[in-house]
Amino acid sequence: MSDMSQTPAGLVIEKRNWKFGRDMLPRRWWHGGDPARTAFYNALSSTFPVGEKFFMSAVRHYRDGAPEPLREQIDDFIFQESTHSREHIFFNRQARDAGYDMTSSEDRAARTIAWAKRRPPIMQLAATCALEHFTAILANAVLADPAHLAGADVEAQRMWRWHAIEEIEHKAVAYDTWLHATREMPGWKRWALRSFAMLAAAVRFHYVVYRNTAELLAQDRKNNPRNWWRLLRYLYGDPGLMRMLAMKMFGYFRPGFHPWQHDDRALAARALATLTPPLVTPLPR
Repeated sequence: MSDMSQTPAGLVIEKRNWKFGRDMLPRRWWHGGDPARTAFYNALSSTFPVGEKFFMSAVRHYRDGAPEPLREQIDDFIFQESTHSREHIFFNRQARDAGYDMTSSEDRAARTIAWAKRRPPIMQLAATCALEHFTAILANAVLADPAHLAGADVEAQRMWRWHAIEEIEHKAVAYDTWLHATREMPGWKRWALRSFAMLAAAVRFHYVVYRNTAELLAQDRKNNPRNWWRLLRYLYGDPGLMRMLAMKMFGYFRPGFHPWQHDDRALAARALATLTPPLVTPLPR
């Protein structure tokens, strides 16, 4: 582990093989009967399978040269991300079963990832660090304020909360891999590369998610100012999921930043207690 890592000693990144919603019939507007909130979360979900595959590949590239315990954390990260991908593939299939055409949304995410994969491996890792910072912020917000998922179908709430818990658990793995991979790089260059990657990731993330949201709303004939006003008030007002992202992403540009400078393990533990018993027994470590 890099001397610059601030990951808590003894951090456990649990391998859980949990499955959600297998016995549930899909509901078109699963988020409280609200087409706009449903469209936003479906749009977000459409990016996860291809995005998480990219994250796994970017971190795995540096696994063999990593020291313990980072190598073990990379393995745990890959396991968690693979199960997230599997569950979001199923979630997206449920959206299809409810009548949505997800092809355009998934293709847009795939094109963005294809663009990122044309960058050198170190920049792919930098992009992964930036997007993992996004998911950590969103995860904290979802777990800290039940209003984000209030009214959503119970099994959908469980899936999103489980995903958030695991994003918090592994939130520094990509960043610690970055610190190790760039350990001989001048500090100013390390900062410049990760900052550039964050700016590019922020632009592309917002573009893909909101374009996908608009297209899904259009399929319901709900892509109009009234529904966008309600959605933006929800995302940037109260409870403000994307407002939290906008406010907290800038901490990433601070020299000396590390994801575990914000220790939210207790928040994740409290949320985990609400999801027990698991649908599938956790795998042995």
